[in-house]
Amino acid sequence: MALSEIENGCPGGEGGESDLIVKACVLGGFSETVETRALISSLPEVHGDPVTSESTTERFLVIMNRYQEQPHLLDPHTEWMLNMILEFVRSEKSPPSLVHLSFKFLYVVCKVRGYKIFMQLLPHEVADVQPVLDLLSRQDPKDSETWETRYMLLLWLSMTCLIPFDLYRLDGHLESDGGKAREPTMDRILAIAKSYLLVSDTPRDAASVLVSKFMTRPDVKQKRLGDFLDWSLTTISQTNDESMRDIMVLDGALQSLAKLFKHGKRDDLLQYAPTILQCLEQKHLSESSQAMLRRLGVKLIQRLGLTFLKPRLAAWRYQRGSRSLAANLSMSQSTVAAATGTPEVETQEQEEDYDIPEEVETVIEHLLAGLKDKETIVRWSAAKGIGRVTGRLPKELADEVVGSVLDCFSFQESDNAWHGGCLALAELGRRGLLLPSRLTDVVPLIIKSLTYEEKRGACSVGSNVRDAACYVCWSFARAYEPTELKPFVTQIASFICSWTILTQCTKNVLAVCCLLVVYIASFPEYTKAMIDHLISMKINHWDGVIRELATKALHNLTPQAPDYMATTVVPQLLPMAVGIDLHGRHGAIMACAEITHALYKQGLQTNRKILYQAINWFQVQLKFFTLHLVSSGVKDAIMVSSIFFVKLNSTCFILCLNSPFDLCLFVCTPVDALISQYIEGLKSPQMLTRCGSALALGCLPRFMIQGKLMQVCLEDHMCTVSQKEGSFTEARRDAVGAIAQVCVKAGVCAHGSPDSALCSENVAEVYGALLNSMNDYTTDSRGDVGAWVREAAMTSLMEVTMLVAISAPEILSPDLVKCMMCCLAQQAAEKIDRYRAHAGNIFLSLLHSTEPEVPHIPHREELLSIFPTTTTLNWNAPSQAFQYITQLLGLPQYQRHTLLGLTVSVGGITESTVHFSSQSLFEYLRGIQDNYAALAQFGDTLLTIFRDNLRNERVSIPFLKMLNQMLANSCFEILTTQENHQFCVELLTLCKEFKKTKDISKLRACVAVFCGLIQFQGEVRKKVLSQLLMLLCHSFPVIRKATAGQMYEMLLTYDDVIDPEVLDDVMTLLSDTNWESDLATVRTHRNQLCDWLGIPSPRVVAKVTN
Repeated sequence: MALSEIENGCPGGEGGESDLIVKACVLGGFSETVETRALISSLPEVHGDPVTSESTTERFLVIMNRYQEQPHLLDPHTEWMLNMILEFVRSEKSPPSLVHLSFKFLYVVCKVRGYKIFMQLLPHEVADVQPVLDLLSRQDPKDSETWETRYMLLLWLSMTCLIPFDLYRLDGHLESDGGKAREPTMDRILAIAKSYLLVSDTPRDAASVLVSKFMTRPDVKQKRLGDFLDWSLTTISQTNDESMRDIMVLDGALQSLAKLFKHGKRDDLLQYAPTILQCLEQKHLSESSQAMLRRLGVKLIQRLGLTFLKPRLAAWRYQRGSRSLAANLSMSQSTVAAATGTPEVETQEQEEDYDIPEEVETVIEHLLAGLKDKETIVRWSAAKGIGRVTGRLPKELADEVVGSVLDCFSFQESDNAWHGGCLALAELGRRGLLLPSRLTDVVPLIIKSLTYEEKRGACSVGSNVRDAACYVCWSFARAYEPTELKPFVTQIASFICSWTILTQCTKNVLAVCCLLVVYIASFPEYTKAMIDHLISMKINHWDGVIRELATKALHNLTPQAPDYMATTVVPQLLPMAVGIDLHGRHGAIMACAEITHALYKQGLQTNRKILYQAINWFQVQLKFFTLHLVSSGVKDAIMVSSIFFVKLNSTCFILCLNSPFDLCLFVCTPVDALISQYIEGLKSPQMLTRCGSALALGCLPRFMIQGKLMQVCLEDHMCTVSQKEGSFTEARRDAVGAIAQVCVKAGVCAHGSPDSALCSENVAEVYGALLNSMNDYTTDSRGDVGAWVREAAMTSLMEVTMLVAISAPEILSPDLVKCMMCCLAQQAAEKIDRYRAHAGNIFLSLLHSTEPEVPHIPHREELLSIFPTTTTLNWNAPSQAFQYITQLLGLPQYQRHTLLGLTVSVGGITESTVHFSSQSLFEYLRGIQDNYAALAQFGDTLLTIFRDNLRNERVSIPFLKMLNQMLANSCFEILTTQENHQFCVELLTLCKEFKKTKDISKLRACVAVFCGLIQFQGEVRKKVLSQLLMLLCHSFPVIRKATAGQMYEMLLTYDDVIDPEVLDDVMTLLSDTNWESDLATVRTHRNQLCDWLGIPSPRVVAKVTN
């Protein structure tokens, strides 16, 4: 019974597959015996039904997969499962479907337990040879549904080949009943093996096992071994790795040869080894694009190398008695010597000199090249081959092999070579082939491998190298006496702990990692090692998150070694902070900030002036960090970290000084110059310099801006109004944020000095700067970058407003609050989800705030009825946001700004935004259809927006699209009943301003609006038709064609516009005329339309030239 099942009270087999996987690591035995017997017993009943057969197989598969991590638990039960299944296979009454299903169950057990163990349980008596061979002969190799049957039969046949009798005794009389000669058993098995080596499915693997068992029989190797090897070499030489068919054939041939040389005797195979090696060299498998072929090539080559060398263990190897790590650590040197077992080959004799075949050098070259392969499976096979071959070499040659392996650890080599080198060293160490004298050369390379990391694109490589280096350390612990490793243990352990703990630090487990780092660093052996690792490997990491986490760790480690931090680490960081590596700059500045802050806190706790040891460095470098690095045009992260340094440590510098004289000395000289430098930076032609200066001013503590509030805010305001230049968007964003930060730090005093606090004299100017930034709609190749400024302005307005509402609400005038709320309402109605949500949340925060309550909010009661305090609104979702925001159209003071925001949403291009915003707008308009005054007021607001934004492309085109939708949905039906209504007249006048524009989209929108205005009655209708007729002769053919199409649809919709007698003629002319032809032809047709419609034909006005 599994332990987890006892704890959970869940019987075996009742849980889902995911539960089984979780419980697999704590299983105590095979607990599904009853269910498994029932499933196997049900095979005769379910084999005929595909549905039940599949469900039974899946359930059996779930049970077996549970034991993949602990397959040995199946051993007591494998035999009875095998016997039950083989009863169905051996029964002559079993239909083919039952046989195939039985073999499928056998394959599941074999896959979980492993074929090497499972195949030993298969019956292998003389009586089994012919039935298995006959059953296998009847199978179709191309049947993809029954491959498990063929796989298991091949394994079964492999076991029957182990019978200790010559196969010719099984042949009897070779004449069958029909008089035809019967093929000998040996030839039949060989033919089957060859045929299945060429298939493309899993039975190919079982066929290679069959070859290794069959060809090593004494009777077969005398008669067929040479021919089979010739066939294999011919197959290899005649194929390539370009077609999938040839790849499968190569795979089968190489697999069979590798297993054959593994299980065969050296004396039988030695004569063929040079020929096979030569064939492999000519094939150049190491250059193949198929990793599996390269792996098999390496595997076969290492087996050839072992064939060339005598099977012996090197007498010179380093020997340690037990393979158990715990036993090795507990045993004394004498115990180990006594416990040393007898080797497989005689090694007590002194090593004798013997000639090493020349082919061995070729083998080793191929294996060393395999260590650098791009695939792990190839490198792993090569590493094992290096270990096996080296174990049979004399000491001098083996040392040369070790030296060649160490050459993999060059920084000119790729991470693949480092990984392969680590695997090879682990194999050599595990086998005692890496002598202790080599440890002084090997350990430094292993330490480098433990920290190996190489940036590649947007990520890094090296995790496999580090894992392999840990494997090397593990193998060394098993291989060497403690006295041999003692000089290196501290160094290795420090690097393993540092990398393991600090590499696992992510945002999700930051708190745990920080506690763990501090705990480990409390041991003196690890303190400086962890600090040095952070400085050398982590603060210059390519990932910004890792750099920030490393600086946090340095902050936490500072109390463990404050003197070391102040005297050693800080001087190391400062050159990095002005170095050429951008990542190093960022990390070094952040580290300086964190360490300085930690030194300051440590000094307060211990009453020591630790910070004095580092303050002289920072006093010189403070301005350099925040200005030089920014002005050099490096990335934003360095600039932000520089500002973070100023923000975190300005107060620390001041508080660590003892006397007022020291304070004045520090503040008066550098601080004034620093602020002046920042203010000058706001006027720099370099965008990042402006950003850095604005951020720095916002981060300065209160005492540094005391008496300079208006100077700082005024300069920031000058930076925010630079949007007319069309650049420095990021600088404006940061300046807006800096204004709020400075005001918050300066505080509020209603009757205070304008240079010292936010008061009645300067509040209007501060709000003016922030409200002006709400109208920043700068665009460039990145899109609406002005949204960054608007977002910062909204955040700053909320921070300043809440501050003023708490301390001095009387200085907030109704006009300021009205402008702020209206601007927020406009942003909450616009098209970009993120900024609409930001504005909406701030709008509701100010509205619902009670402590403090923001005064003078227009229509507070009406707003609270629209947005109750219990409202949970997802402003990001257009389907939710617009149905609320359009209700503000009914509040006079919010109507213009809300409608202006809705204009760009309704007239936008995002389908969901257009749909839900227009739907909510039309719903509001339907609600005021019977209210003439409200509709007239809405029309006046529309005209005001159109008039104010006539030359504003951002608003005018969406406005025309929105207006077209309103006219198409008869939103002004109550106004169309009056002749020459002023709304239509003014709207027509404004639209006529666009007749000279070259903007195709604007002209198309105008045509649509003109066609919608045709529903208004009176003389204005003729003026609209006149405009449309002029557009029929526009210089742009596409506009002429679009106008004709729109007029045709207009006449279909409003058939009372023209005389019914000419309606058909007009519509025929509009539809049949090619309006994209030359103007002379088009003008004739247009004039004909003028005559029919009673509109004077437009005349061409000649240009007057002086």
